[in-house]
This record gives sequence, structure tokens and C-alpha cells, in this order.
Amino acid sequence: MNEIITFFTGYWLQILISVASAYLISSVNTSIIVTRIVLHKDIRTLGSGNAGFTNVLRCVGKAPAIITFVGDFLKGVVSVGIAYLLMWGASDKNAELYRAYLMYLAGLFAVIGHSFPIYYKFKGGKGVVTTASVMLLSDWRALVIALLIFIIMFTITKIISLCAITNAAIYPISTITLKLLDCNGITTGISPFPNATVPFAFFAFAIALLTALLVIVRHKDNIKRLLDGTEKKITAKK
Repeated sequence: MNEIITFFTGYWLQILISVASAYLISSVNTSIIVTRIVLHKDIRTLGSGNAGFTNVLRCVGKAPAIITFVGDFLKGVVSVGIAYLLMWGASDKNAELYRAYLMYLAGLFAVIGHSFPIYYKFKGGKGVVTTASVMLLSDWRALVIALLIFIIMFTITKIISLCAITNAAIYPISTITLKLLDCNGITTGISPFPNATVPFAFFAFAIALLTALLVIVRHKDNIKRLLDGTEKKITAKK
């Protein structure tokens, strides 16, 4: 517990800068911008009303969807990357560990910014692609697990929302499992943070859980349609 308190009290300025920059950067919504350029419409008034990759694919087209995907992915990369750089040159013996704390925290606010963007009246996307990029930078192993599950489920169902919800639910589980294995020296050879501690493991779990809950809640309409059997399979506008 002292480790977490030290992080928040000793690096409050880095925390403030990283979460603020992550939120503000991720509030820039690529799907809204691209759709306005291509169709002169608001993507939130089309299809499912979601300002994200899948709705752009269905309502606008493949090329705009690809641009949306890249933009949403870069949000997480830039946000977590800034957190990484903010710890550059820190002299604390646990600086690398606290950098990991900061990266996870920035990742959470990147997803919050994408979902509730300040520039668009807090009505954004569902955070799936941004979460994937956050997973890549915070712990690539969790992303590998998510991609394998996604590929298997999508091959069977062709329903992206179901794949996204399942991956979100598994994210906290894979995070705590990997971190505890790191703490016991079992997976340190392939760990991005080989000096992981038990407090960090549970901190990362808490962040992953909050991220997962956010993504799942943003899919509440999809969950209703899945239960009703009316959720559409993925199709692209030609």
C-alpha cells in the first residue's frame, strides 16, 4: 500500500499532466471528423449512433473506417507514450515501476476521453480500439490473449460487439494473472515490467477492471440486442 501512496504523492505532477493530456488527446474523435468530411453528417446520427470504427464501416465505408481505426489506435499510443516520457530521467530507484503505474493510469483516461469527449458534448465511442492500443503499450501479452480470443470468436459469430464485450470481461483476469506470474518470477522473461510487485499487480488489475466496465457499459445497447437475438453481423458499406 505504501508503494501506491508514494506513487500518488511523489509523482502528482506527472500524474496530472499524463491524465489531462490523455483525456484531451483522446477526446478528438476520428469517426466524427472523417464522417463530416466524407458525408457532411454526424456519425452519431447514423446507424447505431456510435462514434466508432464499426459504425463508420457500416455507414460510411471501408477507407473512412480504416482512418477511424488508425486514429482511435493512435490515441492510446500517444497517451501512454507521453506517460512513459514523463518519467524519463527520474532518479527514484523504483522509477521504472512507477512509470508502469503512470502508463496504466494514462491508458484509463485515454479510454475515458474517447468515450466521453469534451469536444463533442461527452458523446463518443465505445473505446474498443483505444483499449487495444493501451493494452499493447502497457502489456502486449494481454493484447495477444485478446486478439486470439477475438479471432476465434469473430470467425464463429461475425459479431464484433460480442467479441469486444468478451475481451473486455477477460482483460482484468489476464492482467492480474500475468502480473502475479511476474511477481513470482515465472514470466519475467517476457514481461515488459520484470520488477512487478504485488501492489502493482492489483493496481493494474483495478485499472483494467475499470476500463473493462467502461467498455461493457458503453455496449449496453449491443447487449440488449444480443439477448434479443437482433444484433447484426459485421457488414461494410460499399
